[in-house]
Amino acid sequence: MSGFLTKLQPIAMNAMRIMVGLALWTHGGQKLFNWFGWDRDMDLMSRWGVAGTIEFFLGALVVLGFYHRPAAFIISGEMAVTYWWMHAGRSGEFWWWANRGELPLVYAFVFLFIAAYGAGDFSIDGFLAKRRSRAA
Repeated sequence: MSGFLTKLQPIAMNAMRIMVGLALWTHGGQKLFNWFGWDRDMDLMSRWGVAGTIEFFLGALVVLGFYHRPAAFIISGEMAVTYWWMHAGRSGEFWWWANRGELPLVYAFVFLFIAAYGAGDFSIDGFLAKRRSRAA
């Protein structure tokens, strides 16, 4: 069983990066372009506009695996700020089950993991790294 799971690691890493990136990307699309029934006028210099810009553009970089490490690191920071400012700060509750901050908390750590671990082979950065190693 462990041999199978070891072989599954690259596929799982790529799938996680792509799906979590897509989930965040759609949140950015909601904020910036009123996708999926989000109905708010957005000022790009508001907290929602900044969050939407980070989520949409950096989320796309994570999905593609292009400059994914700095993008994932910035997203991780954004999600940490979201947790502390919008969930813990507003509610006065530290624990995620009390402040409804599970999603930003999980996002913060998943994107930190992606920044540290890498995008995997099925990514633009992975393709470029392979190409550079062949040329050297």
